[in-house]
Amino acid sequence: MAADIKFTEEHEWLRVEDDLIVVGITEHAAEQLGDVVFVELPEEGTTVSKDDEVVVIESVKAASDILAPLDGEIVEVNSPLADDPGKVGEDPMGDAWFFKMKIEDMSALDDFMSEAEYKDFIG
Repeated sequence: MAADIKFTEEHEWLRVEDDLIVVGITEHAAEQLGDVVFVELPEEGTTVSKDDEVVVIESVKAASDILAPLDGEIVEVNSPLADDPGKVGEDPMGDAWFFKMKIEDMSALDDFMSEAEYKDFIG
């Protein structure tokens, strides 16, 4: 896994892609959810604040929210996920990203965990 991925305590991963942050959930989170049956994505162009509810995921086990990891603007959403929510369980760290956001300050990513720190966290 690339060094440019950071992890949150809410089991989200953040990957830098050009000047954007791609956000998804970790394999650990996907396993906890089980089979995902519904994903509600945000609107592109939405400005969000850290900890705003941005994505709603429903699985056979539970419903949960994905929170905005940082202040910024949602510039792209992974629309195919709405039609094929099961992808979240199949490829949570790859094709099943939720949204891309533009943030003001990339150094804010320094506050999040590295992959090794995240593995210790879920240990």
